[in-house]
Amino acid sequence: MLGEIRGLNEECGVFGIWGHPDAAQLSYYGLHALQHRGQEGAGIVVTDGHALRAVKGEGLVNDVFNESNLGTAKGYGAIAHARYTTAGGGGIENVQPLLFRSSTGTLAIAHNGNLVNANHLKQHLERSGSIFQSTSDTEVVVHLIKKSKKPGFRAQVKESLSLLKGAFSFLIITKEGMMVARDRNGLRPLSLGKLGEAYVVASETCAFDLIGAEFVREVEPGELLVITDQGIEEDRFVAMEKRAMCAMEYVYFARPDSNIDEINIHAARKRMGKQLAKECFGIEADVVTGVPDSSISAAIGFAEESGIPYELGLIKNRYTGRTFIQPTQELRERGVKMKLSPVVQVVKGKRVVMVDDSIVRGTTSRRIVNMLKEAGATEVHVVISSPPMKNPCFYGIDTSTSEELIASSKSVEDIREAIGADTLTFLSADGLIEATARAFDDETRGLCMACFTGDYPTEIFPDTVLPHVKELQH
Repeated sequence: MLGEIRGLNEECGVFGIWGHPDAAQLSYYGLHALQHRGQEGAGIVVTDGHALRAVKGEGLVNDVFNESNLGTAKGYGAIAHARYTTAGGGGIENVQPLLFRSSTGTLAIAHNGNLVNANHLKQHLERSGSIFQSTSDTEVVVHLIKKSKKPGFRAQVKESLSLLKGAFSFLIITKEGMMVARDRNGLRPLSLGKLGEAYVVASETCAFDLIGAEFVREVEPGELLVITDQGIEEDRFVAMEKRAMCAMEYVYFARPDSNIDEINIHAARKRMGKQLAKECFGIEADVVTGVPDSSISAAIGFAEESGIPYELGLIKNRYTGRTFIQPTQELRERGVKMKLSPVVQVVKGKRVVMVDDSIVRGTTSRRIVNMLKEAGATEVHVVISSPPMKNPCFYGIDTSTSEELIASSKSVEDIREAIGADTLTFLSADGLIEATARAFDDETRGLCMACFTGDYPTEIFPDTVLPHVKELQH
């Protein structure tokens, strides 16, 4: 995927398993399947019923884990995390799962998403004496649990989760069991599966496929699952509110072989491409090509619907460095050229339809258009399988300011001119919803379209907190 060089990244991926003797090793494979969701750090915390042991580090899954450190991670329960840094910044102290020891017990926690009221809660917790070990918003939850006066650990967890606003999939593990929770709007994906008698949870179902687990169902928004040696208990920490699955999971983030709400990502992206072809008027071209990897499915759909043949016009080099860490725009653009190469024999002398999933800053799109024209394309028509991204995301995607988004200040025609395309077409909001088989009036299968429409499903910067948090000041 090109999010690394385009400035579009999703925060994390989580994986958990309970009831299997090879929990750590299976978690390693699960993280491999979720590597696309985070490349800056990875960790596994495993329990054997007596203690919790953590293995984690900065870098890719293969950089962090090896036969030696996984061999010492014995246990039948584990949670794991692949991290991309947005809220909280980098550093080993922020690599999850976070492990906490106290006189009342030990727990570890992993989180995918972003809490929009984390700073607000943190200020109140610090006034009551809490000292934070990391800058991650995930740690807030542990302090809330510790401060809760509710009787019993489950009740403390439920009360703490109910105070959170934003997007989250949480995995919590102790010596006794594993807890699984998803935010009240279902902004981030989380699925439940089984591997023999063991229960498995993951951000995406592609992790189940890799380890041979069977999909059971989605974890419901506002739901808390408690998994122990006695089995699984279904509970709730809050009622489900208007469903708002992140639309960019379908457009870009999730792997094509994953299913979200029983909708296959590849099939949804093909429908986006087909719908986009219906919405394009008057484009005459010789060849359709997709920007690898996340746009290939949409490009195939566009070609099928339009009747213009699909060709492999762009090749991705999979063995270059991670250019998203480069600090200057000049180096970012050089990184684009390292990542992608045009197939001259395919595009030379041709009118090319270039399918991409989104435009963020516009710099990568401009560079790809230029590459195609330098390779001999006579025309480059850019079609985007999502609407213009005009608004920042506060739920775990690293577009937190409008200034980062070219569509927030420019019209479609201005963007077309900036990227050097002959034409530019974005998929309509209605077209995206139709392609994902969802409807505006169906609250159980709704989408978060905030980055396109500005309609945020939660409060962003709440002015008040719940009574329990106010009490923490005393």
